[in-house]
Amino acid sequence: MVVQIDKDLVAASATPLVLAILVEGESYGYAILKRVRELSGGELEWTDGMLYPLLHRLQRLGYVTTEWRTPPEGRRRRYYAITDDGRAALAEQRRQWVTVTRALGDIWRGPGGLMPALGEV
Repeated sequence: MVVQIDKDLVAASATPLVLAILVEGESYGYAILKRVRELSGGELEWTDGMLYPLLHRLQRLGYVTTEWRTPPEGRRRRYYAITDDGRAALAEQRRQWVTVTRALGDIWRGPGGLMPALGEV
């Protein structure tokens, strides 16, 4: 079953997701899109129109650096790498997401939680 994820939730998770991908190592746009799809089991399908404005914003904030490269076997690509400020921002976002997911998990699992009321198991 494919879940349609609300655009506000996709937008809220975009920055920490991209920064976390860049912690794995520098990358370029198409590879980031593929990694997002892979991490979400295919349920997040980002477009170029969503990713590149985000990457430009992260660059303006000093969270990523960019560099154009042309690999010997391929075409020219713009690579993105996370900075120390980006790592600090990711750590803060992670703390916030852990708090939010813990609170939601508690209310959904807890006694009289929402999941049975919604017909979920």
